[in-house]
Amino acid sequence: VQLVDSGGGSVQAGGSLRLSCAASRFTYCMAWFRRAPGKEREGVATIYSHGSTTYADSVKGRFTISQDKAKNTLYLQMASLKPEDTAMYYCAASVWGGVRPFNLDDYGYWGQGTQVTVSS
Repeated sequence: VQLVDSGGGSVQAGGSLRLSCAASRFTYCMAWFRRAPGKEREGVATIYSHGSTTYADSVKGRFTISQDKAKNTLYLQMASLKPEDTAMYYCAASVWGGVRPFNLDDYGYWGQGTQVTVSS
């Protein structure tokens, strides 16, 4: 499975961005992770093929994960962005079941990352 991330950029605090991730084929579960400078990679949001979603507490109410199954494309709509959201964002995918939402080892495929920078 090939994943291509896009949509990152620089915005001011309070702004919005939408990230996209194009997958080469259907996957069972897809997710967004991020890694801020000097920090570990962390889960942001996940979505299963049947539509169930999970969000990190830090983004609940501000970020929305969605998918277009016809296009095999994953999205992350980010609103009310904060400087602490600054990070490299990666999409990830799993083609098998039993995925633990934010467990890195459960995702076998990763995008190249797209940078999001939020200024105060």
